[in-house]
Amino acid sequence: MSEEQNTFQLVSKYEPQGDQPKAIEQLTEGIHKGKKFQTLLGATGTGKTFTVSNVIQQVNKPTLVIAHNKTLAGQLYSEFKEFFPNNAVEYFVSYYDYYQPEAYIPQSDTFIEKDASINDEIDKLRHSATSALIERNDVIIVASVSCIYGLGSPTEYRELVVSLRVGMEIERNNLLRNLVDVQYERNDINFTRGTFRVRGDVVEIFPASRDEHCMRVEFFGDEIDRITEVDALTGEVLGERNHVAIFPASHFVTREEKLKKAIVNIEKELEETLKVLHEKGKLLEAQRLEQRTRYDIEMMQEMGFCSGIENYSRHLTFREAGATPYTLMDFFPDDSLLIVDESHVTLPQVRGMYNGDQARKGVLVDHGFRLPSAKDNRPLKFGEFEKHIDQAVFVSATPGPYELEHCPIMVEQIIRPTGLLDPSVDIRPIEGQIDDLIEEIRLRRERNERVLVTTLTKKMSEDLTNYFKELGVRVKYLHSDIKTLERIQIIRDLRRGEFDVLVGINLLREGLDIPEVSLVAILDADKEGFLRAERSLIQTMGRAARNANGHVIMYADKMTKSMEIAIEETKRRRTVQKEFNEKHGITPQTIQKDIPELIQATYAAEEGESYGDKGAAIPPQQKMSKKEREKVIERMDTEMKDAAKALDFERAAELRDVIIELKAEG
Repeated sequence: MSEEQNTFQLVSKYEPQGDQPKAIEQLTEGIHKGKKFQTLLGATGTGKTFTVSNVIQQVNKPTLVIAHNKTLAGQLYSEFKEFFPNNAVEYFVSYYDYYQPEAYIPQSDTFIEKDASINDEIDKLRHSATSALIERNDVIIVASVSCIYGLGSPTEYRELVVSLRVGMEIERNNLLRNLVDVQYERNDINFTRGTFRVRGDVVEIFPASRDEHCMRVEFFGDEIDRITEVDALTGEVLGERNHVAIFPASHFVTREEKLKKAIVNIEKELEETLKVLHEKGKLLEAQRLEQRTRYDIEMMQEMGFCSGIENYSRHLTFREAGATPYTLMDFFPDDSLLIVDESHVTLPQVRGMYNGDQARKGVLVDHGFRLPSAKDNRPLKFGEFEKHIDQAVFVSATPGPYELEHCPIMVEQIIRPTGLLDPSVDIRPIEGQIDDLIEEIRLRRERNERVLVTTLTKKMSEDLTNYFKELGVRVKYLHSDIKTLERIQIIRDLRRGEFDVLVGINLLREGLDIPEVSLVAILDADKEGFLRAERSLIQTMGRAARNANGHVIMYADKMTKSMEIAIEETKRRRTVQKEFNEKHGITPQTIQKDIPELIQATYAAEEGESYGDKGAAIPPQQKMSKKEREKVIERMDTEMKDAAKALDFERAAELRDVIIELKAEG
């Protein structure tokens, strides 16, 4: 392995600025001193990813970055890939575009079969991630919480690699058998990922971790004469290779002799479980369990694999009942770095995964759909997750209780490269709040700026929207019943100035970073609860931090503890930012952000746009014929798959939701 392949090289036209250099130095020093936990308290828009990239370059350790959803993970993956073009930046998320786990509802005697649509591109990236960890050290893997779910044994995965070298003596048929053992399929016609084909003395292998390139192995008798990397589509030779490692096509792969032992253990568990069910008089459950399990065993004996093989992972990896499952984290060396992005959301999500999984599996086991060992195919418990951590950096604008407990002294990064300040904050009495708010809206409208108003209840949002409309205020209401399609349209129209005020209950979700918003009004700010807790308040107030005139008004009759903390923190950050700007002569500039084009199936065609051209809006849905609707769905389905392949999951998710809505209306 070359020295370059062990070293991270950060490529960027930017230099660390503001308080980034100090944050980089503190975090790097903490890691070198062996600190287990550190927290980067980074305000929105301060360039946290760039800071983390500099730290990764300086500490030079394999790094796992965990984000709380696919969209955020996709965004981070793109950013890190840009910063580290010469290193292995990988992506590991759940490979399902759509996933319905198997479940049983006893009340209605309804069994829901596992139903999944696997995204081939993501499956390839998962294989690319695990093989990169075994081949090199300069690896960054950006993952969702699927990294704490069961995966096959890293030892088996490593040992079952088919290693081929020029000059190596191996019978061609032995190579083919080895490939079948690691779950590759022979297919001489449809040559795709995870298959191989044979033409006389030439064997072509399409690795599971590759997209377009395959390996051509040429034999002379029983000796490998030549190995070349070839474009699978055109057949163009891309280069000669002296050595190639073919990693297994499945993460749940086991040697033949081990599989035989595992099957004996599965049969033993089946007999014991059937005995218990018969003793309890659960004859239906016993019959169901025996039928399903025997079928799976037959499949494993014949194919070395079966649908739902992960449910037998405990036996395949010879672990004790209740033992910690292998996960992606086991593929990392002991000396590695963990970055938890948006840790105030991600850590509670990691903590909650185990209980939800066990509740569903418990019902399946109790009713004879699975063996008890299926419960051991599970995500990590939080304590097990902690044991996997060598050194961790938590990143958040509003760190949660776990971060505060484990690293009370935090590394701060609150100065934005744009010079933008956290918004100024006013507290005003509840009496007369609506009249006061109308006056503030009028001022913003004169300056061509927008307003977000957040209420506590759905009824108040509706009433307020109706009242504003009667007074001639251009207003829209955003709530959970609004379909995705309309939601995208509403946000776009707000940015374009089609209306001035957006009213909602929880305005914290993605897609609401709108630079045109200069005022955030929080009604009933003194009513304690989730939506008025200190973290929610800081995040809501941050919606006004992308505009140079950002301001927050809280309507309240008393000062709650949450308000006090949120206001003090915002004031503190604002003071630091102001001092830095004055010292360096920086004038805050409102963020300039392009208004995205509408998804093709817009709610109503805009003036001058025709139906049928790619990228054009479609006519109002109520006027669409069945044939037109089907045509649009087909076109959007292709666009969704293209977006998923390009890892633009935010757009892919929007398109998916729109397709579901269009199908429902058909």
